[in-house]
Amino acid sequence: MSDTSAVRFTAGEGGWTYAWDHRRKPHLHPVATPSGRVLTRIEPPDHPWQRGVWFVVKFVDGDNFWEEGHPDGWGVQRHVAPPDVTGDSVTGDLTWIRPDRSTVAVHEHRRLTHVSLDGDAYAVDWDVTLRVPADAVLDRSPYMGIWGGYSGLAFRGRDDWRDTRLLLDDGEARDRVAPHRSRWCDLSGTVDGDLAGVCILDHPANPSHPVPFYATTRAGEGYGDGWANTVYPAFLWDGPLTLAATDELRFRYRVAIHDGVWDAARSASEWAAFTAG
Repeated sequence: MSDTSAVRFTAGEGGWTYAWDHRRKPHLHPVATPSGRVLTRIEPPDHPWQRGVWFVVKFVDGDNFWEEGHPDGWGVQRHVAPPDVTGDSVTGDLTWIRPDRSTVAVHEHRRLTHVSLDGDAYAVDWDVTLRVPADAVLDRSPYMGIWGGYSGLAFRGRDDWRDTRLLLDDGEARDRVAPHRSRWCDLSGTVDGDLAGVCILDHPANPSHPVPFYATTRAGEGYGDGWANTVYPAFLWDGPLTLAATDELRFRYRVAIHDGVWDAARSASEWAAFTAG
């Protein structure tokens, strides 16, 4: 642990940093490829609540945990204590606190694990379990033709990561999906003069698998003037989910960070390796 506010893992010239004690949401940033190309962006002017890689449900019983600065208030996520760093894993418990800043809406157990892949790539495995003190409704904003539908794991990339494209498990390259069910989604393009990408892999035990991905590379459409480079495995796309106080809701994702461009065969091979255990 390098200081009280971050945990860092290296991979070649790159790696990832977990800002665990951010006052609003823990997140990953910077996230850089093995050759050192940073892919993530935090707090862009068009969406200041977006920070690299993060995980949150937009609404819990109508309370907004996504859009900070909302006039109706917003919830926050906080680690209850510094996370435990053991080997290649960071493990900790979080509370999701409602806009009144005192009531706990969700208890989360989070485990992030650094995974070595080939020399041109590594991964961060997200393993999240949610519990609620009382029955709760998890929800999202319905898709409105341009935006909406997203909730859960989220990725925001640099706006100067150019000529990016999305690739899903049907092998077709796209600049936008809203939505498309897939086992994985790869976002690749040119950053700092080199090709690089991120591939988000959805575990078959996750809710809504294969998950409806909401993702876009496009500038404009509410994402400012640069490249949007957003990827969301949107598990609530089709509607809200009620989580009982007696139940647990678990999510597992692999976020693979790579130099170069992954094709469908490489992405499928990495998904098979992720889900083999």
